[in-house]
Amino acid sequence: MHRVFNALRDSLGWVNRGAHAAPRLHDLRHTFAVRRMLLWHADGTDIDQMMLALSTYMGHAEIFYTYWYLSAVPELMALAGGKFERFANIAGGNDE
Repeated sequence: MHRVFNALRDSLGWVNRGAHAAPRLHDLRHTFAVRRMLLWHADGTDIDQMMLALSTYMGHAEIFYTYWYLSAVPELMALAGGKFERFANIAGGNDE
């Protein structure tokens, strides 16, 4: 599978944006997970409710491996931070 992926990648002229010499098959998993969570957020889906399904789909042994994406990707971290700020404002009673 890696050989076929590498041939397709090379024929399409894909260039790497990360720390590796070229895009890897594993990078597609990362992109899929991140885009799925961003789409869920845009659709107003409760991401916490969907994480178990995503974790199972990706074959993660523990759900915290899937939650790692929320802290590893700046866009997702910003969304999670915003969600927490809204929660803290509601829980704290809007003292501003």
